[in-house]
Amino acid sequence: MTENGKASTGSALFANRCAGVLLHPTSLPSTSGFASGDLGKEAYHFVNFLADAGFSIWQMLPTGPTHGDLSPYQSLSAHAGNPELISLEALVERGWMSPNDPALHSKERRERQVGRQRAAQGFFAAAQENTHLQHQYDSFCKDHKAWLDDFALFLSLREHFQRKPWNEWPLEFIRRDAAALEKAREDFAEEIRVYCFEQFVFFQQWHDLRQYARKKNIYFFGDMPIFVAHDSADVWAEQHNFRLDDEGNPLTVAGVPPDYFSEFGQHWGNPHYDWERMEADGFQWWLARLRSQLNLFDLIRVDHFRGFEAFWEIPGKVKDARQGRWVKAPGKALLAACFKEYHSLPLVAENLGVITDEVEQLRQDFSLPGMLVLQFGFDGNAENPHLPHRHSLLDVIYTGTHDNDTTVGWYESLNQTARQQIDEYFFHAQDTMPWLLIKAAFASVSRMAIVPMQDLLELSSEHRMNMPGTTDKNWTWRFSWEQVPENLAVKVHKLLALYGRLAR
Repeated sequence: MTENGKASTGSALFANRCAGVLLHPTSLPSTSGFASGDLGKEAYHFVNFLADAGFSIWQMLPTGPTHGDLSPYQSLSAHAGNPELISLEALVERGWMSPNDPALHSKERRERQVGRQRAAQGFFAAAQENTHLQHQYDSFCKDHKAWLDDFALFLSLREHFQRKPWNEWPLEFIRRDAAALEKAREDFAEEIRVYCFEQFVFFQQWHDLRQYARKKNIYFFGDMPIFVAHDSADVWAEQHNFRLDDEGNPLTVAGVPPDYFSEFGQHWGNPHYDWERMEADGFQWWLARLRSQLNLFDLIRVDHFRGFEAFWEIPGKVKDARQGRWVKAPGKALLAACFKEYHSLPLVAENLGVITDEVEQLRQDFSLPGMLVLQFGFDGNAENPHLPHRHSLLDVIYTGTHDNDTTVGWYESLNQTARQQIDEYFFHAQDTMPWLLIKAAFASVSRMAIVPMQDLLELSSEHRMNMPGTTDKNWTWRFSWEQVPENLAVKVHKLLALYGRLAR
């Protein structure tokens, strides 16, 4: 709190009460029949829906390029955008792609990748005749050179070596021999140019969408995983910042001990940072990473924030997460460096799971909003921080997150005792799920409330986004406009007006 009793945080979005929707762009409807949404017309349609309903926030999951498992939390880059989110229809409108290109209606990722390669050819042909277009592309490559050069080369080499992890490449590439890398840049010049084009287009489409959303008073809320994937351009290019052996293998990896989501803990496999080395240069790697995120989002959730205070360290060759241990991290020094560089840094701390007093103190030292999930509140303990009467101004309230079951599915799984507690807590209200929990989130004293799209659509468990600790059927959920009731925007608008959360 500040001296006058008002909430203090790095983001102006907490100056007033507001609300938003959690929906990853891949979950948008697809006009082309592809298995993923993109940054095209449906994204603009969704922004219109948010504005009509009175929402202010569009919260997303990480937007980087994914591995084959599609997890946005194990990206090939901490800076790049996911090319799967590129709207091919928009490339047709720009004249860089044929309206008859077979990739436009293909459900295959590989075919759409080939389609983007053809679009790149069209773009570079157009750029030869349009000096302004060429200048835009050259400026983008120059502005993002610090990560783009290594990223494009990394993807080229990865394709050349049949998408094997970089620590399984020939030794000269693992160790980044200068002569070998220079020859690779020459050999794969065309591939590198296509990857750079994809990033140019992604950022162009992203910023066009963000500008449109801003005019509608909609702000983008992003998600930054605390760890990065081992098989990523970031780790390959800056191995000195990670705890690796001479052949690029992680000495220790990240995960979590047993918790609400998994009785055996979770083995994530991300390499740990060499925090001592990072601290020695003033955390330059982190400052660059935040710079990229601030270029995309108005608010940034730090996933697994507790890892800034202490992280779960699992030996690199061990697969059982229960064999890890807690190790202290220099979170206070890191955040101090970040706030010194960026001053009003708009961060939200994901403080779910095994949270200690030290973690909460670190969050409070920097006035960072935390997260509270209503689904976690009803365990019979009146002191449970997730219960509405325990909320504070700087909490972000969720009915559930992308890792939770939908609220309908969650409620259906509860025993009679838990249901009775909910009934008594909410004064025997007549609302059914999920609207009882949605109204509780909107009514909370906390400044920001976020509802997953699945809950607004009253969907069951089969529509959940992710089930932690599993690898099947995650990250593929999409909604259709047929699922959206005709009066939903009007209904939500009335509720947001009732609870003082309408967009301003």
